[in-house]
Amino acid sequence: MTSEPQQFASDNYSGICPEAWAAMAEANHGHAPAYGDDLWTARASDAVRALFETNCEVFFAFNGTAANSLALASLCQSYHSVICSDAAHVETDECGAPEFFSNGSKLLVAPSSGGKLTPDAIRAIATARSDIHFPKPRVVTVTQPTETGQVYGLDELRAISAVCRELGLSLHMDGARFANACASLRCSPADMTWRAGVDVLCFGGTKNGMAAGEAILFFNRKLAEDFDYRRKQAGHLASKMRFLSAPWVGMLETGAWLRNAAHARDRIGVVRAGGCCISADKTSF
Repeated sequence: MTSEPQQFASDNYSGICPEAWAAMAEANHGHAPAYGDDLWTARASDAVRALFETNCEVFFAFNGTAANSLALASLCQSYHSVICSDAAHVETDECGAPEFFSNGSKLLVAPSSGGKLTPDAIRAIATARSDIHFPKPRVVTVTQPTETGQVYGLDELRAISAVCRELGLSLHMDGARFANACASLRCSPADMTWRAGVDVLCFGGTKNGMAAGEAILFFNRKLAEDFDYRRKQAGHLASKMRFLSAPWVGMLETGAWLRNAAHARDRIGVVRAGGCCISADKTSF
């Protein structure tokens, strides 16, 4: 049987990495409580908190569109708006899901270079209008790395966070390939998120070697109020949750999440902040 050629256009083509596969197989023995009340989900949540060095709220969803859209919806009312770059995945590739799940919160798009937002661009949009006829800015979302592979440096994230605090905006990070940014900058997940002022992170598992499953981390725990109900209503509360959470145990406890990303950095040639960060192809380990 001839194997398919290796595909570098998207890591959605690749298989499941061994650590994630082994954890799923181990979770497949016997019975476990449903809807996330199982030991695997608790263990995965604790592993996330240990990695990020903080007691954040942790939720798991099936895919990135749901993770981003539900996270943004939890930060907004329907009359609010979300500031994003013109290349942001939430704007170009999620079929209106952020607007749908928020019941109409509008995306306000900023011109960007390589998909990167700047403090000046955020300020220009957030302060352009304050009348009641315009959707009130409430959230800024950044993609790390961006859709073109650019990596925000820690100083850039802190500067964005500072303008968000000044203007009363929450800061969300779409981290579909978050591990690659950590490997590229050689910094800790904590330094790149809550220590830099990020309120909510969608931590990608699918692009890091899993079959499915994204983690939604609320560093500002108050923002997670009733998120479990929102996830249930949207159809992303898995009954057999352990099969979404167990791979995270395998990936985080073995360090595979970072090895996979470092593999991309070392093999393909990842440049640090301002350069290209290409995600790993998991079929080649």
